[in-house]
Amino acid sequence: MSTSIYKRIRSNPKFQALVSRRTRLGLILSAIVLVAYYGFMMVVAFNPALLHKPLSEGSVLTVGAPIGAAIIIVSWLLTGLYVWRANADFDKINEEVLKEAGQ
Repeated sequence: MSTSIYKRIRSNPKFQALVSRRTRLGLILSAIVLVAYYGFMMVVAFNPALLHKPLSEGSVLTVGAPIGAAIIIVSWLLTGLYVWRANADFDKINEEVLKEAGQ
């Protein structure tokens, strides 16, 4: 692609909106993961007894294990959400921008 096509793409309002939406979604999802992970780490550091409590009387499984697993599962789900949005919305807008730039 030539420099003029890159300039047309960068100046396209749809491309600018795409970049903005994609960046905002990435930042929001990253913030959710970071808050969950570092919140868990803060509990581990400052109140480990809370995570050592058994899930039920006589259980060997503690509260910390399912919470840690939930953080991993939430991370997978958020990754899936991003991929779904990228494939459903962002790719369509990207195609439109490329078609408009090629004209």
